[in-house]
Amino acid sequence: MPQGQPSVVPDDGLTTRQRRNRPLVFVHTGVGKGKSTAAFGLALRAWNQGWPIGVFQFVKSAKWKVGEENALKVLGASGEGGTVAWHKMGEGWSWVQRGLHGDNTDNEEKAREGWEQVKRDLAAETYKLYVLDEFAYPLHWGWIDVDEVVEVLRDRPGTQHVVITGRNAPDKLVGFADLVTDMSKVKHPMDTGQKGQRGIEW
Repeated sequence: MPQGQPSVVPDDGLTTRQRRNRPLVFVHTGVGKGKSTAAFGLALRAWNQGWPIGVFQFVKSAKWKVGEENALKVLGASGEGGTVAWHKMGEGWSWVQRGLHGDNTDNEEKAREGWEQVKRDLAAETYKLYVLDEFAYPLHWGWIDVDEVVEVLRDRPGTQHVVITGRNAPDKLVGFADLVTDMSKVKHPMDTGQKGQRGIEW
């Protein structure tokens, strides 16, 4: 199995093994397609390693079904790899009271409640990999304080990896993260009027 070789070896006092196994924060941002797709590909690798995975879908409706959800849930229940817990904003947030009316204020409240649950899970070391899908949006909109997010992620215990997706990731988050990928768009079928299609967009 090929292994990446670092171009720089920092003078941080860590052994090679300690440095190799340190927890990482990933940010997938930019206007191009593939941010969530790449995050869910990472989740597949984590599942294969037997890691417990927590997916938190911000912004997307609880009614919206993405293809990766069903696939990862089936894999998580198979007993052959890691477990998978999937949480959605809206009715999918199990910790948000039902019966709230949908508007931006409500969505902002739900996003904050989702972040509060992520904080609780990080403190309890519930998962080894967290996929915070579309989490860059509530940060960009100012619904959730980016300084608090950076502080919580910096102080998280154990070896918990976190991947955050979404356009317009704030500069402070980008500066803090260990791995940042900016998905640029060169071409997209929608540019020529083609709508999203089953098996490609969902």
